[in-house]
Amino acid sequence: MPPFRLIGPLGLALAIANPATGQTGRITVPKVEREGIWQPGRGGTQIPLWPAGTPLAKPDSGDHPEATGNGSPLVGGRKWYWASYITRPTMTIYRPIGRNTGAAMLVLPGGGFYAVATDLEGTEICDWVIRQGMTCIMLKYRTPQLWPKADGAQVRPKVLLGLEDAQRAMGMLRQRASTYGIAPNRIGVIGFSAGAYLAANMSNDFHRTYPIADAADRQSPRPDFAIIAYTARMLDTRRGKNSLDLKPWAHISPKAPPTLIIHAMNDPVDDVREPMAYALALNDAGVPVDMRLYATGGHAFGMRPTADPVTREWPGQVRQWLENLNILPRTAGTRPTAPAAPAR
Repeated sequence: MPPFRLIGPLGLALAIANPATGQTGRITVPKVEREGIWQPGRGGTQIPLWPAGTPLAKPDSGDHPEATGNGSPLVGGRKWYWASYITRPTMTIYRPIGRNTGAAMLVLPGGGFYAVATDLEGTEICDWVIRQGMTCIMLKYRTPQLWPKADGAQVRPKVLLGLEDAQRAMGMLRQRASTYGIAPNRIGVIGFSAGAYLAANMSNDFHRTYPIADAADRQSPRPDFAIIAYTARMLDTRRGKNSLDLKPWAHISPKAPPTLIIHAMNDPVDDVREPMAYALALNDAGVPVDMRLYATGGHAFGMRPTADPVTREWPGQVRQWLENLNILPRTAGTRPTAPAAPAR
């Protein structure tokens, strides 16, 4: 998502910066925000992530009431909406349309760790996922959480609140798989921008930084597959423009799941070298990784069709990739491949 910035002495107000995003003809509109708890539309069931009374680390805004708003610029000719000041995270479950394949997708929207883009990179993704016969789960994770700086560069917080929430959600999905009608070994993740960074962390870091709360936290937090859309915060830029070394905190596990990376070469927010470095590191660790790079598309395009081919083609690329992994059944006219390797 376009980067956000907190303003005010205590960071209790939210504003959105509007850099050029690379997409043609983007129009800015006034930004509106109001206090209120985000609620899903028809078909979504919102569930608290943590048992009532569980003490949770708070976002940078403390006890500021949750708020929702719409942002700028327009994407695909429409506004996009966010939730922020989230102290009690939730997951919202959308059941598949038609045949239930048993597969599930956890959706991690972007928002620069300042907010959660609830429609552009959340519910609109679920609209597509459930049409593929998959259960979709949208995570509303704790925000905002600023990254501290050292020597003028951002440093990863020791504890990522969004990662804790994502790991908790994965554990709940596995523990309640029979209730939700999903296969516990066919649950993947898709993340966008900041959410893509969380998805990459879920793929490589299986240690929880919070106390075990219940049986759900004893389940594996590792996704069975991962889709990474316009990620950042991976590349060590101190080593020169053409270096593809990772940041010191970007750890790669040989047990990471098969990964698909989607990015636009002209993304002005998250340089294309970010996902390239991540892909090479995964490959060096022996992890199956595919990349789909497009010349144009900019940043934060979600699934809204525009003149940029990536916006119209990447959903089909995801569908084909999931078929190749045997996560989804093959559509007519596609060739079968060898069975996917068992989850590690």
